[in-house]
Amino acid sequence: MEKKNTNNQLATLIVSLPHKPGVYSYYDKTGKVIYVGKAKNLRKRVASYFNNEHQSGKLRLLVKKIADIKVIVTESELDALLLENNFIKKLQPRYNVMLKDDKTFPWIYIKKETFPRISYTRNTKNDGSEYFGPYASVRMMRTLLDTLGQLYPLRTCKLNLSKKNIESGNYKVCLEYHLGNCKAPCVSKQSEEEYNETISQIRSIIKGNLSEVIGKLKKLMNDYAVKMEFEEAQIVKERLEILENYKSKSTIVNPRISNVDVFSIIDEEILAYVNYLKVMNGSIVQAHTVEIKKKLEESPEEILAFCIVDFRKRFESTATELIVPLDPHLPTGEIKITIPKLGDKKHLLDLSLRNAKYYLMEQLQKKEIINPEKHRKRILEKMKSDLRMTVLPESIECFDNSNFQGDYPVASMVQFVNIKPNKKEYRHFIIKTVKGPDDFASMEEIISRRYSRLLKEKINLPQLIIVDGGKGQLSAAIKSLKMLGLYGKITIIGIAKRLEELYFPNDPLPLYLDKKSETLRIIQQLRDEAHRFGITHHRKRRQRGTLKSELTSIHGIGPDTAKKLLSEFKSVKNIKTVEENALAEVIGKAKAKIVFTHFHNDEQKQG
Repeated sequence: MEKKNTNNQLATLIVSLPHKPGVYSYYDKTGKVIYVGKAKNLRKRVASYFNNEHQSGKLRLLVKKIADIKVIVTESELDALLLENNFIKKLQPRYNVMLKDDKTFPWIYIKKETFPRISYTRNTKNDGSEYFGPYASVRMMRTLLDTLGQLYPLRTCKLNLSKKNIESGNYKVCLEYHLGNCKAPCVSKQSEEEYNETISQIRSIIKGNLSEVIGKLKKLMNDYAVKMEFEEAQIVKERLEILENYKSKSTIVNPRISNVDVFSIIDEEILAYVNYLKVMNGSIVQAHTVEIKKKLEESPEEILAFCIVDFRKRFESTATELIVPLDPHLPTGEIKITIPKLGDKKHLLDLSLRNAKYYLMEQLQKKEIINPEKHRKRILEKMKSDLRMTVLPESIECFDNSNFQGDYPVASMVQFVNIKPNKKEYRHFIIKTVKGPDDFASMEEIISRRYSRLLKEKINLPQLIIVDGGKGQLSAAIKSLKMLGLYGKITIIGIAKRLEELYFPNDPLPLYLDKKSETLRIIQQLRDEAHRFGITHHRKRRQRGTLKSELTSIHGIGPDTAKKLLSEFKSVKNIKTVEENALAEVIGKAKAKIVFTHFHNDEQKQG
């Protein structure tokens, strides 16, 4: 009765919601926020949760837990996006995406003082100083600071360099002056005007306006040269070389691409990875990648939109163009959205994607190194769930058939233990009872031979059997398992190559796993490894068979004699070059004469 009343209350509340943009929050019966969302039209969006049949089990569970709804109306959809982002980060609701990122990023700052100092900090203050950043890459920030230090001698002391203090003569030059790292403004060896011009150039470099600073330095160098002040011109030239070197390392594409944000996404089954690049004048001045944990099977578009809003706010981006792989459906206003297919912008997008892939591989390696057992168990649990198993598939065996136009039929079996290849248990099978190219009968034979042997030798059976093929191969394998009394005791599936569909016993409809599924990835690895292992063996057999046939085609030479010759001389080519007495030592004088005469008569005829 109480549930019915709650549903009635929610229905009444939904009807009263405005057709305006805003943010909605769902609360459970304890009064805790469990989900926050944004909407272009609050009433339509919220009502859709209760009016539609949801495919996702998590989404159905969320709706079931909603006990109350609160909304905040905003002026625009963009305002709703920003507010949603703030609420999610502050409240961390259970069913919202989780952004794995708890770093405090560093900033470069120019301190508000006479003869400003330049350094970095992780905490910004409202003290009138200029802050640039934040920098997601500490290495990038340090490289920039080192470059600035090489370019411009600046003071690092904490002296109060007011005009009065300098004129009083209380200060003396320090070691930094003698090392050439400071021009000693403390004793009037550098004017405030000159120092501020240096700060202006530094400010431009930090903002990514390298071309502007390079142009000024070239003009200054030429002016010194015209005045025949060659020492000063040489100093400026050295600065130019440092700056050009920094530019060559940081320039990625056309320098005319300026004030652009680049986003890419890798969408996995449970997690997503989003990379962000900030580009100024063709140079990447910021880069950052995050891992997103999905909660309600969010689409790539939804995750990308969330990260775009979050990153732009966090890094205080004023970029007028977004380069993205897909449309995030954002109310961008004057911001241009580009989905490039070719050219420099596509090159930037590809670079961003490579960064995301590198981060993904790094995270997977970390998880496996830090806790390999947990990583393994997680994948096995996922496979158990996906494949409707009652036990973990710790031992998996996969079978594949190979033949060449019906000749030399062979089969292969590979074994994975704890999702890793166990190569010492790989097996080859030469098909014995089947004539011609009959994959179904071949599969029936090798399954029977494999598991009758394991039963006889009392060796542990696998938890999962995979056969490369569709319903026919699967049915043949099941037939053998039934004969051995193993059907129902081991999970068995077939994988068909065309659409990567999985077939289960007694189920006419195949299972299609998500292409990004870890379960499908492991099954594909097993199938491909079985195919590789089988093809290698089949190629060797076919090659040996072809060579033997060349020998056995000689009248009077049979398979046993051919085998002896190949065993001794390794190839037909070698056999053709040896003397008759060498052949006689292996197969006797009579047969040696036949072989020698056959090959050398052929040579004479050709000659």
